[in-house]
Amino acid sequence: MHSAVFLIEFGAIILGLGLLGRVAGRLKFSPIPLYLLAGLAFGNGGLLPLGASEEFVAIGAEIGVILLLLMLGLEYTASDLVSNLKTQYPAGLVDFGLNAVPGAVAALLMGWGPVAAVVLAGVTWISSSGVIAKVMGDLGRLGNRETPVILSILVLEDLAMAVYLPIVTALLAGVSLAAGSLTLAIALGVAGAVLFVAVRYGRVISRFVSSDDPEKLLLVVLGLTLLVAGVAQQLQVSAAVGAFLVGIALSGEVAEGTHTLLSPLRDLFAAVFFVFFGLHTDPASIPPVILPALALALVTACTKVATGHWAARRAGVGVKGRWRAGGTLVARGEFSIVIAGLAVTAGIEPALGPLATAYVLILVIVGPLTARYTEPLAVYLTGRRVRPVPLSAAVPSPAKSPEGVSEAVPEQNQDPAGRP
Repeated sequence: MHSAVFLIEFGAIILGLGLLGRVAGRLKFSPIPLYLLAGLAFGNGGLLPLGASEEFVAIGAEIGVILLLLMLGLEYTASDLVSNLKTQYPAGLVDFGLNAVPGAVAALLMGWGPVAAVVLAGVTWISSSGVIAKVMGDLGRLGNRETPVILSILVLEDLAMAVYLPIVTALLAGVSLAAGSLTLAIALGVAGAVLFVAVRYGRVISRFVSSDDPEKLLLVVLGLTLLVAGVAQQLQVSAAVGAFLVGIALSGEVAEGTHTLLSPLRDLFAAVFFVFFGLHTDPASIPPVILPALALALVTACTKVATGHWAARRAGVGVKGRWRAGGTLVARGEFSIVIAGLAVTAGIEPALGPLATAYVLILVIVGPLTARYTEPLAVYLTGRRVRPVPLSAAVPSPAKSPEGVSEAVPEQNQDPAGRP
């Protein structure tokens, strides 16, 4: 009987996701907000709470995040990753300063103390790699010029989690400095080792994984990704970082074949991840903290837009690409919930959990919308509408230098798609 109930519930979830995806397609926006609202309606305290399929949905949600980051890693080579990290680390520092500080200040203003301030700083700092990966795919922006900038910031954040999470865990547990330092050293060592192997031995890994049989390729890649992600998480490093680096290590025909085979699985489990997030949010816990959550969401949405805009401008991306980068980074998600969950388990501040949940729920719904509409809104507000103009008006008569040589008209910075 339990098996029948599970099949009914899970089948209803998948069918509902498909119908919501169709609605989003008709409306021409990301289905993520609809998936989240569906989870909220059928989760704890919702209209019709689910029970039999909850454990399977939780596992599916973890796999969804892992596959999202694996597929994101397949888009770039190890040399691209190292080059971007070397050039974009100042953007990571700006990201930390603009987005972690508001959370820490908010916690101190509410009288929660320094430990809660460190926790809330992490909640407001880290963007959701899973949501952003899905949104960029939905909007067809993986090939845009601003995308490497966005990915560099996300990877820097995920790698920073290898340092941040052990520190937070030690603070919440009240362990000694020596024990906390050992945990941190292990986490950094594992992250560095995985990155080194991905960069140095990527071709060897690709040859090992390669197969002409799609079934064998699928099984080997999926098994390797889950194995590396699990080991990374067990050693206090993000599973998302492990999956991303596996994707980076794969190249050539292996990467292309893997992308084709795993795309349907990614879409399925990614949708389950967003539903799972909503399932574990009690609607009754949101109203008491909605005002501070809205205020914090507004401030940190603006600071994320500023972060992306600054980083993209520094990378030489055109004006429209800068706004797209900023709007894409707004969403918060899985890491923020993990961080808040650690604090709730430790019992340091009862209101921190509901506040973090409401905050993330707001931005994980708003994030796909800012990714889509920040650029056109910014162009409208700044009056920089792109209008076709006659050639004679667009290109005036060349000015002559004193030597009689025509002076070239500088070109506007554009991305590969021709968008400035």
